[in-house]
Formats: sequence, C-alpha cells, structure tokens
Amino acid sequence: MPQTAPIGFIGLGAMGAGMAANLLRAGFEVTGFDLRRAALDDLAGRGGRAAASPRVAAEGAAVLILMVVNDAKIEAALFGAEGALDALPAGATVVLSSTVAAGYVRGLGERLAARGLHLLDAPVSGGATGAAAGKLTIMASGSEAAFAAAGAALEACSQKVYRLGDQPGIGSTVKAVNQLLAGVNLVTAAEGMAFGVAQGADPKVLYEVIRGAAGGSWMFENRVPHMLADDYTPTSAVDIWVKDLGLVLDTGKALKMPLPMAAAAYQVVMMAAAQGLGPIDDAGFVKVYESFTGAKVAGGNRKDEAK
Repeated sequence: MPQTAPIGFIGLGAMGAGMAANLLRAGFEVTGFDLRRAALDDLAGRGGRAAASPRVAAEGAAVLILMVVNDAKIEAALFGAEGALDALPAGATVVLSSTVAAGYVRGLGERLAARGLHLLDAPVSGGATGAAAGKLTIMASGSEAAFAAAGAALEACSQKVYRLGDQPGIGSTVKAVNQLLAGVNLVTAAEGMAFGVAQGADPKVLYEVIRGAAGGSWMFENRVPHMLADDYTPTSAVDIWVKDLGLVLDTGKALKMPLPMAAAAYQVVMMAAAQGLGPIDDAGFVKVYESFTGAKVAGGNRKDEAK
C-alpha cells in the first residue's frame, strides 16, 4: 500500500541502500542521491527515483534521511552549493542517521529549527546486514512532531526504535556509548581468538566454547565466523572504527574524561589501518594479532600461512 509522505534520501552506501530498499518495499516514494552512479542505478532499479543532487532529492520531501559518513558530508548535503536545505518544504523533518558527535547534532538541530525544520537524531546499529533485512536498532531523539513525521519510515527500516527523549543529541550520545562498547568487544574478540590459537587451541572449538560462556559477546558471536572463514568481504569496514572510536575519544577529551579501554582498542584499530586493512571487514582486526603471533586463526595455528 503506497505511503503518502515522500522521502528524500542522501547517502546510498552499504547502510543507506538497505534502508532505502526497505522504504520502497513498505510503499514509500523515495528519491535518493549518492555520489556513485551505481548506487543511483540500484535505487532506480528497485523503484526509487535517482536525484542529480541533494537539492533534487529534497524537493517536496516531507522527510529527508541522511546516512552519510561524517559531519563534513552532512554540511555539504544540507548547506552546500547544491544542498538540500532550501528545497525542503516548511515543517519538513530531517532524519540524521549518521554517527557523529552529539554536540554537533545539538547545534544542527538549532540551525534547522531557525529555518522552521525539525531534526530527528536517529543513529542506527546493525550493520549492512541489518539494514538490508530491515532489522536495525534505531536510537532516536527529537520532538513529537519529528517522531510523528518520520515514525513510519523508521519502523520500515528497523526491528526496534528507541525513543530516547525530545532533544536532538540524546540519540547520538547513546550511539557513542554503543560504539565504545562494540569497538572494545570487537578488538578483544580478535585478541582472544589470536591468543588461543597461538597456544594451539582449535579455533572452531574455541569459538563454540566462548560464544556460550561468560566471555562471549554479540561481537564475538557475529565476527569470529568471518575470521574462521578467512572472509573479510566488508560488511562493516575497519575504517569505520577509525572514525567512530576517534569520535568517542574526542568526546572524552572534551569531557576531560579518561576512556582507557576505548583508547587501547583505538590503537589496534590504527595498527590495522596502518597495515592497509582499512577497506576490509572489521573482523580483520585479528590480522594485527596474527602478524605478531605468526598463527592464523582460520588455519588453526598454521604459522606459515599467517599474513
């Protein structure tokens, strides 16, 4: 059944493409923009409309969703020469699903309000797989008007929408906590597997034991199979953690709050990036440890194959 509120969508990457596809399946009219022609062609092939610029994507949209990589891209998408802002009708709602600092989001909310627009702070968790399946967790905060405008669209993309408060910035704060914990858990999953395999443990048995024991975690259960399969096709890339844990640490610095666990994990993230692993799946953090031990998790302690 067709939905009545037209949606503009900016950022059709691994996450955005899945979200847009679910909106189309739910009956929304979606006009999307991305810098990559292939992403626009994919959207059009699913029944959406490809836009030549952010401005065109926003024309007549009651809701504009942004899923771009950082605040610089948000600024360009909204306020740039071909930005979306002036094309949005009065009273429209901007849904910001990017992972950015809460302070930036609060300031953006004030700037949009001055133009008669609403901001829904709505970062997501679940990766490309969750986006494609419509099973994201969305951490949202904003006014009642923003939730009323965007609620149905968020439901189409998610398995759970948390309403965290009436001010933009709360959602991004909760997302930062999630990224701190997820990043630390991911790095320690890689560290633990490499530690066990270096001592001769069977990696598959090790995985089965730990996933059901107190040391397990969602990240351990989800990412270790990538390590075991030696498959680093990116679902969430190493480079994402350069940005996200960097953002966490910048926020801690602003608060004058030490974050030693996040800082330690970030050093592993940067070692991976320095080794040229940035574009691969983030389970690739295990390769940092394999480079020290000489034992490859996928090979079960075959030291001659560790690379």
